[in-house]
Amino acid sequence: MRIVLITGISGSGKSVALNVLEDTGFYPVDNLPPALLASLVATLCEEGTAALAVSVDARSAASLATLPGDIRKLKEQGHDVKVMFLTANTHSLVARFSETRRSHPLSHELHPGQNPAARRTLIECIQEERERLSAIEQLGHVIDTSELSANKLRGWIKDLVESENAPLTLFFESFAFKVGVPQDADYVFDVRAIPNPYYDLTLRPLNGRDAPVIAFLDAQPSAEEMFRDIRAFIEKWLPAFKKDNRSYLTVAIGCTGGQHRSVYMAERLAQYFNDAERVVLRHREQA
Repeated sequence: MRIVLITGISGSGKSVALNVLEDTGFYPVDNLPPALLASLVATLCEEGTAALAVSVDARSAASLATLPGDIRKLKEQGHDVKVMFLTANTHSLVARFSETRRSHPLSHELHPGQNPAARRTLIECIQEERERLSAIEQLGHVIDTSELSANKLRGWIKDLVESENAPLTLFFESFAFKVGVPQDADYVFDVRAIPNPYYDLTLRPLNGRDAPVIAFLDAQPSAEEMFRDIRAFIEKWLPAFKKDNRSYLTVAIGCTGGQHRSVYMAERLAQYFNDAERVVLRHREQA
């Protein structure tokens, strides 16, 4: 069976991810206690289910510790198991809970002997959830949804699902330093040393995928040198990641506004590696 396990911080988009997988043919199960995962898989296998998407959250604290072992056993049984861990910065999470007016799942939990009136604050709930899930965060592919709309997240999940058959997927993501470094990046490269097309008024409204911007940056020796250096670094270390059985590697390319230089560099790198690797390209600040 093909199994995608969705976990992460409440408010980071797990429901969106589960709905996308359901739309692509997965059998969805929301908020499953990890202790029931093995029996669920066995039952659905008997029924002929080919693909399963399961959402797990921090409320299953008692059985979260067994999750890595459960995943290992399922893989040993021949199942194709992948894990998505969705997260976001605390500021974004607080804003989302405020917008939806929903309470955090852990806000209803009480410590033994605690006064029911003394419940955790939202910030305390988020911190507690991060601590509970810290041990399983690195089980799979981390997706930082802090600056993502629900629609963009849907697109990213679809790209990820389509890449599942590759031994390793190489993600190139452009971003703006002024917005923040993506939390899901394995490597971050800063291309702000390259001349900025923003200061050319004819290029300012364009982005790094437009021909005039590409021509401008192609003419910069520093852009070519930066491309060669980043390419050489990835080529040198990619075999080590494959040997370590990594399924994903995210390379984030940042500039000031995330419109010109980072987009241009991510596009060039994706095009170069696409012939030999499974590549997914993301532009965080692009509509």
